[in-house]
Amino acid sequence: MTKDELITLFERDLNKVITELKLYKNESHIWRVEKNISNSAGNLTLHIIGNLHTFIGKEIGKTNYIRNRELEFTQQNVSRQNLIRSIIETIEMIKASLFPMSDEALKKEYPILKFSKIVSTEFLLVHLATHLAYHLGQINYHRRRIENSNENSI
Repeated sequence: MTKDELITLFERDLNKVITELKLYKNESHIWRVEKNISNSAGNLTLHIIGNLHTFIGKEIGKTNYIRNRELEFTQQNVSRQNLIRSIIETIEMIKASLFPMSDEALKKEYPILKFSKIVSTEFLLVHLATHLAYHLGQINYHRRRIENSNENSI
């Protein structure tokens, strides 16, 4: 997979997260947790942002990002506008970090051990893209579940 293909996938799915956030009729529902849903769409969004800034920005783009993973799951009530702005900044960070990379650099070892074995940068980036897609699906499910349960209770 080329860096351009990877950038395209990240940009596509991060833009879909923005679309999902915009589809919430009530902004407070982004942070709602109920029944068997353990993470709000807001916390999943913060987690996606933190994950990408850590493994792409900090390690590849040398951005000096400092992650607070716990806060990704405990922080609440960040405005929809601020979440969207952070996603747009994440897209720009990904482009800035990956665009200068050569295809040969993608084949090299990723600079830190994330899994139980050493992997290539390309493998790690594909993993991050699938991780993003997984959480995008959760956000979509959350929105439909929360919005539909609220319509039925009115």
